[in-house]
Amino acid sequence: MKVLHSVHPEDFKRYDTATIRSRFLIENQVHPGDINCTYTHYDRMIVGFAHPVNTEVLLPNYPNLRAEYFLERREIGIINVAGDGVIVADGQSFDVKKLDCLYIGKGAKSVHFASKNADEPAVFYMLSAQAHAQYPTTLLTHADAVKVTLGSASTANHRTINKYIHLEGIKSCQLVMGLTILHDGSVWNTMPPHVHDRRMEAYFYFDVPQGQKIFHYMGEGQETRHITMNNYDAVVSPPWSIHAGSGTASYSFIWGMAGENLDYTDMDPIAIPDIR
Repeated sequence: MKVLHSVHPEDFKRYDTATIRSRFLIENQVHPGDINCTYTHYDRMIVGFAHPVNTEVLLPNYPNLRAEYFLERREIGIINVAGDGVIVADGQSFDVKKLDCLYIGKGAKSVHFASKNADEPAVFYMLSAQAHAQYPTTLLTHADAVKVTLGSASTANHRTINKYIHLEGIKSCQLVMGLTILHDGSVWNTMPPHVHDRRMEAYFYFDVPQGQKIFHYMGEGQETRHITMNNYDAVVSPPWSIHAGSGTASYSFIWGMAGENLDYTDMDPIAIPDIR
């Protein structure tokens, strides 16, 4: 399992593009028949991908967790971003279609992933955080997720936010998770940008059209940097870094957080005139 270590904001100022990519970007992790995970030292969040095709795949127990099984001391949120799939958690089966979310609480000993159709396989994106309390395994479909539409076409940030794991949704110990869909012609995913010193955040970009790119912005609000990203790439944003991105075409992305609280609105916005 790949490991990403924490970075001090003063050190970040000296990073070139290659270093930023190596410290924060999680790329090329979606492979047929595999599960790949990255352990981050930002609130101990694990970012993972499962891509079952012809056979089911099992969530492994990585040696560096020093646990009897993956979810012994953890919880996990899973969103499918491709073909219809099935997740089996401790013998309980859940049909998980595209944009549906399954939360599995602390203590589940086995988690299996499968695709309904090998010609249109599922791609499961996973976020796992440490958990000190147990909450029930819960499926929430995209149709039933809380939706909020923000922005406008005139500012190229017309988007619909879908909330899954949060205070008024699926209950969790410390995981917050959902996804945002950009409307046609809009490209800014979070504008104005924000930080939240109490929580880290991970972004996962999907449904990025062939040949298009994402520009993901990082750094402190008064000294920003960027990296470019492709479809099915993820990136870790530290609490001190701005959370924002834009694309060369419309796309979707999954956001997920862990840290001090479960309040989706806990963020510190940076006014657009103040961005440098």
